[in-house]
Amino acid sequence: MIDAMSRTRIPTLYLVIPCYNEEEVIEKTAAIVKEKMTRLADEGKIERDSKVLFVNDGSSDNTLRMLHDLSKKDPFYGVLSFAGNYGHQSAILAGMMEARHYADAVVTIDADLQQDIEALDDFLAAYMSGCDVVYGVRNDRKTDGFLKKATATMYYKLMHMLGSSALTNSADYRLMSTKALDALSEYEESSLFLRGLIPTMGFSSDIVYFDVKEREAGQSKYTFKKMMTLALDGITSCSIRPLRMIGSLGFITVIAALVMIIISIVDWANGKNVQGYTTLLIVMLVLGGVILISLGVMGEYIGKTYMEAKHRPRYIVDTVVLRECRRREEK
Repeated sequence: MIDAMSRTRIPTLYLVIPCYNEEEVIEKTAAIVKEKMTRLADEGKIERDSKVLFVNDGSSDNTLRMLHDLSKKDPFYGVLSFAGNYGHQSAILAGMMEARHYADAVVTIDADLQQDIEALDDFLAAYMSGCDVVYGVRNDRKTDGFLKKATATMYYKLMHMLGSSALTNSADYRLMSTKALDALSEYEESSLFLRGLIPTMGFSSDIVYFDVKEREAGQSKYTFKKMMTLALDGITSCSIRPLRMIGSLGFITVIAALVMIIISIVDWANGKNVQGYTTLLIVMLVLGGVILISLGVMGEYIGKTYMEAKHRPRYIVDTVVLRECRRREEK
């Protein structure tokens, strides 16, 4: 729901695009986003000094060289490059943190442009209506396989059950005003799950629904391992409810054990011969599984605490190339 005052000044928009080994799509993506943003500027929806900022997340192919070639030919393209590979979430954050110094609003979108670039009009309309955060949400998951579609549905249901504020089928395709980005810069945790973190900030927001297209070229760099890591970060970074569930499970187990003790004493007093081998084996296996799962959950949180305690940087920027741009305070 929009409850903020409408805006009247046309924004300078920065489009942040994280890249990891995207040499197959870089040139096509660059051409498409420039054509779209030129149209937006011609229609008076964004300022002429709006730009695209590519974030190179430690690519091992020709991505970085191609990005630098683009920036040399046209100041419309900017490049921020990491010293190593720090992950998709860190790349998005780094791009937003850099772009907020020059832009009024920042939109993040994937390099393969499967997320519909034409939805930018709706993002900007919501921004001009007063929203500081505009979330991109998929209309459907037709482009996903059965397994990915099923696991994604179960994952979001689990997230909500555990108290996460992440929107179902939301993506890292979103608009944030510089006011919201300045507030986000104050968050210092190293375990990032932006889809769950940003909704907790409380800024006025809206939702834009978009269609997902087939990938133009190349293959997705989001492997199963990376998706599982993001899923775990999403759960452990946004909620401590799993730890509370372990405590509840332990309490239930103790109650069940007391009931079993009482039943065993009554049977013994009545002279019943209870062999109990099968029962004992089942109880031991169940309790052993519960204990190991509980230790694993606690280990995830302890590991997160350990990594946070180190206070290591979330990423290290190697180079930043932004030409013909002015910081906000200079405008």
